[in-house]
Amino acid sequence: MSDTPTPKPGKVVVPAEDLRTFSAALLEKGGLSADDARTTADVFVWAARRGVESHGIARVPAYLDLLAKGVANAAAQITVESSTPAAAVLDADRAPGPVALTAAADEAVTRARTNGIAAVGVRRTVHTGAIGYYVSRIAEQGLVGIGYVAGMPNMGYTGARGAAVATSPLAIAVPAADHAPLLLDMATATVALGRIRQARASGTALPEGAAATEDGTPTTDPEKAVMPLPLGGAKGSGMSLAFELLTSVLVGAPIFSSFHSDDPQGRKHRQNALLIALDPAAFGDTGIFTADVDATLAAVKNLTPADGAAGVFYPGERSAAVAAERDRAGVPVAPKVWSELLAKAEEFGITPPAAGIPAGR
Repeated sequence: MSDTPTPKPGKVVVPAEDLRTFSAALLEKGGLSADDARTTADVFVWAARRGVESHGIARVPAYLDLLAKGVANAAAQITVESSTPAAAVLDADRAPGPVALTAAADEAVTRARTNGIAAVGVRRTVHTGAIGYYVSRIAEQGLVGIGYVAGMPNMGYTGARGAAVATSPLAIAVPAADHAPLLLDMATATVALGRIRQARASGTALPEGAAATEDGTPTTDPEKAVMPLPLGGAKGSGMSLAFELLTSVLVGAPIFSSFHSDDPQGRKHRQNALLIALDPAAFGDTGIFTADVDATLAAVKNLTPADGAAGVFYPGERSAAVAAERDRAGVPVAPKVWSELLAKAEEFGITPPAAGIPAGR
């Protein structure tokens, strides 16, 4: 039996490291330093490896556009402000989110190693990318990572008309020894904006209560839907508002209030974040903690599956398995995205990776 995958029309796969090198080269040509380009590419490839296509390689052309328009600052002067050992604010100076939040994650780990816990706020960054990457980076160091992000309003608020709050995400990563780390990475919206676009392209009806028209009227018609509705109604919109307070307001850079004011600057794209690192050693024996995490995850895996379920999974388990498979077989890239990358490569005079192998899965 041949190991060659059955081709899928138009789709290619590229080794993860080649994709990382290629993406970094494009971003460097777009204006980022070599280090910042590599950091940003790391975040995109991490998401692509785990099957999070919306935050994967498809983001490279979008970030090049942000850099070209000056929305993202390629030469940002990032500064760290702190008046206490366990807390700091990183002023990103409009640096791309992957650059700012990677620096914030590392700062949080360093401070938590000394103080047991650390919180680092990020002010004035531009599109944070996959927030799960940053808390996973903290968990790779044996610490618990927690992250929140607040951005521009693009989601309804329960009881209000029109876009009011952001689809602000929450991510938590907990390290384990014998299992892939737990990684909870979720938005406060019922569906992603990308899901609405996909439904529109395919002509597929959206789920009830998932999206709304411009004035906030719920609809299942993808042609009329322009924004997602909050997850769990008031619960999701309340979480988004709380994350705005825990990030934007906490670091002195409010988004919500200025967006809904008469100040035209309030509509200027920006995001804020808060990353927290917890050192298990500050709470007890690290070995016991890790063993208990493994025991908890094993207990989840041993639960009796419901009828028709493929199994019982904990957050992050399946995406870690996808990453392992894509590390072996390569990362699938959608034909439209691959065409855009090749066009940018030609524009910048960059030699792309060898033509991808048709993806069979």
